[in-house]
Amino acid sequence: MTVPTQFGPLTPTIDSFIRYLEAKRTVDDRALNAFVWQTLANELPAATAERPLRVLEVGAGIGTMVERLVDQQMFGHTEYTALDENPLLIAEFLRRLPSRIQRGKSDICLESFVGDALSFTTRAENKCAWDLLIAHAFLDLVDLPTAVPDLLTCLKPGGLFYFSIVFDGATILQPEIDPIFDTHIEHLYHLAMDRRLNQGQPSGNSRSGRHLLSNLQQMDGILLAAGASDWVVYGGPNGYPADEAFFLHFIIHTIYTALRDHPELDPDRFSNWIAERHAQIDSGKLIFVAHQLDILGQVPKSPAHDKVAGF
Repeated sequence: MTVPTQFGPLTPTIDSFIRYLEAKRTVDDRALNAFVWQTLANELPAATAERPLRVLEVGAGIGTMVERLVDQQMFGHTEYTALDENPLLIAEFLRRLPSRIQRGKSDICLESFVGDALSFTTRAENKCAWDLLIAHAFLDLVDLPTAVPDLLTCLKPGGLFYFSIVFDGATILQPEIDPIFDTHIEHLYHLAMDRRLNQGQPSGNSRSGRHLLSNLQQMDGILLAAGASDWVVYGGPNGYPADEAFFLHFIIHTIYTALRDHPELDPDRFSNWIAERHAQIDSGKLIFVAHQLDILGQVPKSPAHDKVAGF
């Protein structure tokens, strides 16, 4: 499907995905939970040029989290490793960011790798290696019981984990078109998340936030802060902020891609519904809300955390 909009054809290319990640930056900036963010700032260990903070971000994409951390002066002396399995996203990361950023109190040395997060973090040389693990808009795309215990083994004793924008079961589109049909589409969209596979293995679900929160509580770690980080996008007097109209078009197209061949949906009725949602964006009328969670925690202050279980 090609969706004609004021931004041109929206097709599932790497360029449109990179533009989506760029457009998502301002949406995420508003959404990130301020209490969790401030708690992270308060809990970070002291760092010096001789003993810099070591940070690993999995699913780093094009580097918007690094940009945000620099803008907010979160870090001082830091060695920051960015990991993503998509080489084209890492190429964009390298295009956007230098290998060293010095701004205000920040002195951040950056390196990036292409690779699978679980394979990377479970290598012997990466065990107990980092002070902070960041996974932003990532953990609702993996199988939590498999991924999280392995990811946490890369942290030093007492290391911190910051898991942000983890989807948790609500996709709201207003104004309504047909309340019953709208609800049915939301249900099927979430069900598609629940059934999603990656290389034959489970790949996240529509209630990842609550599952992550409850299961972390059962593990040998410490929950330091948690809170909602909902996306809320709406048009004001001057339309949508920044490039957020494109963000919305991409979301609607994602719903279309997930459900376009679904046997429970009449193809023409569904296509008309999608077209109307795009038209609502073009007129500045669509309101979009997605419920998500941010979670900050700490692994035990002993090497035993590599035996963490509980999922």
